[in-house]
Amino acid sequence: MSSRSRVRGVLRRTGLEVLGWTLVVVGIAALVLPGPGLLTLFAGIVVLSQQYTWAERQVEPVKRRALQAAREGVATWPRIVFSALSACIVIGVGVVYGLQPPVPDWWPVGEPWWLPGGWATAASIIAGGIIGLVLVVYSVRRFRGLDAEQVDRSARVEGSGATRVGDEERRNRSNQGDAECSSQ
Repeated sequence: MSSRSRVRGVLRRTGLEVLGWTLVVVGIAALVLPGPGLLTLFAGIVVLSQQYTWAERQVEPVKRRALQAAREGVATWPRIVFSALSACIVIGVGVVYGLQPPVPDWWPVGEPWWLPGGWATAASIIAGGIIGLVLVVYSVRRFRGLDAEQVDRSARVEGSGATRVGDEERRNRSNQGDAECSSQ
C-alpha cells in the first residue's frame, strides 16, 4: 500500500468520523430546537455505521421501522392529506416566525420571548416542513399499495444493492392497466 493511499484512507476515515459525530450532535440539539432532529441523528448514525459495528447494528432496525412507518403513513388518503397539510402548516409557521409579527396583547411574557431567533430559526422550521413534504411524496410514490411483507423484503433488497421489490410489482400493475386501456 502506497503512502498516498494510506493518507487518503486516514483522511476518509477522519472525515467520516467528524461528519458522523457532527450530524449526531446537531441531531440531538435539533430534538429540542427547531429542525429535523431525528433525520439528522439517523444520518449521523448511517455515516458512523461505515466505521463502527455498533452503529451498523442500529441502522437496520431503524431503517426497517422507518420504512414500515412510511408505508402505514400513506395507507389511506386521509393520512396522506393530513401529513401533507401538517407539513404545509409547519412551513407556514416558519414563514410567520420569520416575518416577526408584533407581540400580541395576550402574550404573557416579555417581548424578547416572542418568536426568538428570527430568520435563522424560521429557515430551520421551513426546511423541516419541506423535508416533510418531500418525504410524503416519496412515501406515496414508493410505498402506496404495498403490504408489510413487501416493504420488509424491499428493505432487505435495498440493503444488498439489488432492484427494489415494489418496483417490479408496480410495473406489473401499470402494464395490466395499459393492456386494459388498449383492449377497449
